[in-house]
Amino acid sequence: MMALEPKVYIVGAGPGDPDLITVKGLKILQQADVVLYTDSLVNDDLIAQAGEHAEVLQSSGMDLEQMVDVMVQAVRAGKSVARVHTGDPSMYGAVLEQFVLLKQNEVSYEIIPGVSSVFAAAAVLGAELTVPDLTQTVILTRAEGRTPVPEREKLRDLASHHCTVALFLSATLTKKVVKEFIEAGWSENTPVAVVQRATWPDQKIVRTTLNKLDEDMRQAGIRMHAMILAGWSLDPTITDRDAHRSKLYDKTFTHGYRRGVKASE
Repeated sequence: MMALEPKVYIVGAGPGDPDLITVKGLKILQQADVVLYTDSLVNDDLIAQAGEHAEVLQSSGMDLEQMVDVMVQAVRAGKSVARVHTGDPSMYGAVLEQFVLLKQNEVSYEIIPGVSSVFAAAAVLGAELTVPDLTQTVILTRAEGRTPVPEREKLRDLASHHCTVALFLSATLTKKVVKEFIEAGWSENTPVAVVQRATWPDQKIVRTTLNKLDEDMRQAGIRMHAMILAGWSLDPTITDRDAHRSKLYDKTFTHGYRRGVKASE
């Protein structure tokens, strides 16, 4: 097994289940000289697979400059660093600010993608988020809280598209979520599904509707680590009917690998 280059590897750990890291991400974790991980979010069972030679450090008590200093000093000493993030680093991973400081210090980095919590949540719900003739778009966003969102990305405006919406970091803002969806013209009985700690042993699932979202989440005690998925693709009865077939497997549809047949044949 070849040694890793002395640089920073930004590794997506996946949503929680240790088996949901990529093969490449796991190899880097096992080989890295230094492992820096978000201990409040990344599964310890995964981090336990780091090499015996590795220096394993928790980042929850560090600020940005402290984290980057650890990585910079390690790389300058000729070591490889696995900076392990929950889910996929590109979604609310706060990685850009790390890249800026690493670049200022002339330290190279590589991103290893991971399974995002939005797709883990869809998987445990048994849901397809893009359904023919129903919705073909998924908006990944969050409700506006202490961190503002750009003026053109207000939730009400995004919800006006009436497609599937996935809300990160919004479990404490459900009253605002409901208000903005209703103002965007959504029906009060629009299906909503909430998955807390998707793929962890203690994962919790709440299926509800828009008008009951806030109360049902309150009763379930969900205030953090939750993905909220809203839209008619989350209808729990959607698999009870055969009304949303794609063209991909339609026997009358011709494509580059299969010749379709006439409907009468």
